[in-house]
Amino acid sequence: MVDTIRNIISDFRPITLAEMDSVKLLDRTDTKFIFPISKLPQVLDFIKEHYRVLEVENSRITDYETLYYDTPDWELYTRHHNKKLNRYKIRARKYVNSDLHFFEVKYKNNKGRTIKTRVKQKSIENDIKDKAKMLLEENTRLFSNQLVPAIWVNYSRITFVNNNLEERVTIDLNLTFKREGKEVKYETLVIAELKQDRARSRSLFLRAMNEYRIKQNSISKYCLGVSQLIPEVKKNNFKPKILTLNKILYALPHSA
Repeated sequence: MVDTIRNIISDFRPITLAEMDSVKLLDRTDTKFIFPISKLPQVLDFIKEHYRVLEVENSRITDYETLYYDTPDWELYTRHHNKKLNRYKIRARKYVNSDLHFFEVKYKNNKGRTIKTRVKQKSIENDIKDKAKMLLEENTRLFSNQLVPAIWVNYSRITFVNNNLEERVTIDLNLTFKREGKEVKYETLVIAELKQDRARSRSLFLRAMNEYRIKQNSISKYCLGVSQLIPEVKKNNFKPKILTLNKILYALPHSA
């Protein structure tokens, strides 16, 4: 299936990181979808003439490695689970293909907007220090000594930008969660995210979702990973999402 996807995206016009500067969308609205990878070729064919694909180091599928931080009692996870707004995700990310590293603070405010701030790093560190510490403490009420490494969330991403440079679409594949020697993989799952400065119903990607009967389904990769790897955390509010995810996985052959 991945080879089929590579062949399809090879027909898209490319866009470079430099060209994408005008669509960073660090302050944005997000609309998420979960669907089986078997539907992805149809979706890509539907949007092909209207979106460009990000190409980095001659690759159009980029690997991400992300270390999330939380308090020892999972405060950031629990706030999300309890449906609190004005919440944070704190992470360090490596863009594997370009060997770039960032420390990031992701904030979801009470108006449903996502605001991301970040600073470059030389590598992913277990301790939050130097510029990362400064960014954290300037943009949140958290202190670096409150946070510890929580879980790794790794995946491969395809990024599209529409021809009008108004929105981005990310397609995440091969989702893997890791913590202390434990690992959970979702190889047949796609998590897609439409990122816009403001919600626009005329998005062609939304039309593709409607065409193939893919419903909006908000899911946090971090919270999904914690719920699957950490037995003692609260997870009742995530059970409907996990049930939907399992239905998608159950409906697919393991070889997909």
